[in-house]
Amino acid sequence: MELIALTLGWIGLYAPLALGAVGSMIGCLRGGMAACGAMLEVESGYGRFVGVAAMPSSQTIYGIVVTMALPAAISSGNSPGMFALGALSGVALMFSALAQGSACAAAINASKSKPEVFGISLAPAALIEGFAVFAFVFALVLAGRLPE
Repeated sequence: MELIALTLGWIGLYAPLALGAVGSMIGCLRGGMAACGAMLEVESGYGRFVGVAAMPSSQTIYGIVVTMALPAAISSGNSPGMFALGALSGVALMFSALAQGSACAAAINASKSKPEVFGISLAPAALIEGFAVFAFVFALVLAGRLPE
């Protein structure tokens, strides 16, 4: 039984980074595909499309910080909390990166035909980033409450 608890603790320790990275990869893929398509249709302004496509990568950074904030010593006492906190924060980061990738792709598609909406079209992606920050901050707060 202790082996299962310790295994879950290790999964929870790596989950925020792993799941955040998976979400970031797919989110950046979605934005990147839209950016590549937009570059074929416009004559300039390529850099802004690439920059927007990279927005979902921040969830990986949040996952790294949450992983580092979790206790280094995994025990039977803290494993359930580490698993729950790590897995749930990782899932939140993953889904926010996926959603942000879709919002970024939509912003790129809208601004390629109408460049004047570029700034305002990023509002949904920024809002989604805010939810990722909420999950990140509360994961950090709760990580400090886990027993050593």
